[in-house]
Amino acid sequence: MPLFSVIIPLYNKENYIENTLQSVLDQTYKDFELIIVNDGSTDNSLEKTKNYLSSFVNHKIISQKNKGLSATRNKGVLEAKGEVIAFLDADDFWHPNFLEHIHNLFLEFPEASLFGTSYLLKYSEEVVLEAKNNIDRNLKNTMF
Repeated sequence: MPLFSVIIPLYNKENYIENTLQSVLDQTYKDFELIIVNDGSTDNSLEKTKNYLSSFVNHKIISQKNKGLSATRNKGVLEAKGEVIAFLDADDFWHPNFLEHIHNLFLEFPEASLFGTSYLLKYSEEVVLEAKNNIDRNLKNTMF
C-alpha cells in the first residue's frame, strides 16, 4: 500500500495535463499511487493522460460523466489506497520535493489530519507571484 494517493480531477485541461503529470512523476519521494478522475472531458485531456502515463505502472484512470469538482475528488478518495490523500489540480504542478516535504511533516506531526502549503501563481516565465493568503507572513516557512 502506498503512503500517498495523489488525486487529480481532470476536466478539459489538455493544454496543461502533461506538465502536471510530469511534476508528479518527478517527485523525489516515490511511494505514491496516482489516480486521475476524468470528469467527462470533451477535449483531448483523457487521451493525453493515457499516452503520457503509458509506461508508469502505479496509476489508475477513472472516467465518469461530468459531476463537478467535488464529486470528482470524492470519487478519487473512494478509490484511494494510500494513507495520505494529496490533491493536485490538472492545471497546477508541484516542485520535485513537494511529497518529500509532506512526508516529513507527516512523520513529525502524526496527530495532524491536514497539511496546507502556500503556492505561487505563474503567469509566464517572467511573472511569478506569491499568492495572497490570510496567514501571517512571519509564519512563512514554519510549522505550527
